[in-house]
Amino acid sequence: MAKKAKKQQAGGTPATVALTAAGADFTVHSYDHDPAHPSYGEEAAEAMGVSPDRVFKTLVADVDGSLTVAVVPVSGSLDLKALAAAVGGKRATMADPALAERTTGYVRGGISPLGQRKKLPTVLDDSARSHETIRVSAGRRGMEVELAPATLAALTGATMAPVGRTSSPSGV
Repeated sequence: MAKKAKKQQAGGTPATVALTAAGADFTVHSYDHDPAHPSYGEEAAEAMGVSPDRVFKTLVADVDGSLTVAVVPVSGSLDLKALAAAVGGKRATMADPALAERTTGYVRGGISPLGQRKKLPTVLDDSARSHETIRVSAGRRGMEVELAPATLAALTGATMAPVGRTSSPSGV
């Protein structure tokens, strides 16, 4: 796959602006967002025809009173205990959505790990290493950026750790 830094025209997001400013290799992918879809991440994977293991969702958690970002595959869920351990904390809970939006500058379903209003500690699930590129939110519902996991980790200062849980087919 040819990867080129895309220059952003009007309509860029803080995430794409940050990627462009860093000179990163990335590709923007857009799709028509359906507000009725029950899962933003699954919708993105389906709409783009990409395996849900390569599309990562950005979640904001509260670890011992500090907001922390977790980036995990949409095919699974976040292991809160593992996230707390990855950042040296004891307990993690999902952050209040309104607080996550205010702190990152993005709306739910469009929170990107890149270009956030306030830089938060970030943990990228180590399953990302098994892919040449992954996709994360570009900062808007219906817009994703594709980039190398190492690029995402470098630009966000992310730690890579096993913080994602895979969903079993039986739902158990």
